[in-house]
Parts: sequence; structure tokens; C-alpha cells
Amino acid sequence: MADDLNRAIERFFDDRPEARAIFDLVRKEIATLGAADLQVTKSQIAFRHGRGFAWAWTPDRYLHGETPPLVLSISLNRADTSPRWKEVVEVPGNHWMHHLELWNASEVDDDVLRWLREAWDRAG
Repeated sequence: MADDLNRAIERFFDDRPEARAIFDLVRKEIATLGAADLQVTKSQIAFRHGRGFAWAWTPDRYLHGETPPLVLSISLNRADTSPRWKEVVEVPGNHWMHHLELWNASEVDDDVLRWLREAWDRAG
């Protein structure tokens, strides 16, 4: 099963080494929070802890022009006001989806870790 997951991740990031490096760091940091399942689809990789709390996707698959290597979407039960978010959208069920463009691994900082912790706690 782990081999299948690793192959799916490899295929997802085929020809996207920058996105893969950022994703690997996000995955490593989420692992420090506790258990999280991954679900790889054609469009995204979901992190689940009871339910989904974070999603990674590569915008170059869908958008034209200059795009960041990776977008991390995080579900919170509030609208965070940080100017770092590309977009914050309210969805039904007291969820706020926060979309963060990540141009390099150094942007996975204390703020991102705090948001991931909040989302992980809420999901479980």
C-alpha cells in the first residue's frame, strides 16, 4: 500500500521537481503533528485526519502564465486575515478555505505550521 502511494505521488509530481520539494517539506511538517492519511487524485493530494484539512495542488496544470509551483489549501473554521493568502473562501458547514501560493520551500514557515496545526486539530 505504501508503495502504491509513493508511486502515485511520483506520478503526481512528474516533471515538477520544485513542487515536489515544497510538498515533501509540507508532508514532513504535517507528520510532526501526528497521523494523517494521504489521498492522491489527478488534481490534488489531500491530507486527512478524520476528514480533510489540507490539499496540495499544482496550478500549472490548470492556469496559464506564471504560476507558483504549489498551492496549499487549508481548511479553518474562521477567516484568517493574513495578507499571505491568495484567496479565502467561505464554504458551507463553517469552513473557510485558505489558498496559499508557495513559490519555494522557505515559505513553509512558522505561520504555515501554525495554520496546519489548527486545521489538523480541527479535523480530528
